[in-house]
Amino acid sequence: MEQDTPDDAALTTEDGIPLFANGQRLSDAQIQALREARERRAAIDAASDLPPERGGPNRKEEPTRYGDWEKSGRAYDFS
Repeated sequence: MEQDTPDDAALTTEDGIPLFANGQRLSDAQIQALREARERRAAIDAASDLPPERGGPNRKEEPTRYGDWEKSGRAYDFS
């Protein structure tokens, strides 16, 4: 089985997004989704650099940091 990856499979966009994944070229929509996800993660990480709450949770260990939800002590991921 031959893969659809050219010799220079390490190609990336000017902002560092890979053009190939799992031997296939990513579509423009997939590349845009990766850009948006990177921006969302950067915004979440920037918000986590805030000083800790007095008596609040540690933001780096909180299960709901990346948009998960908690009910009765169990974290759920709806993404």
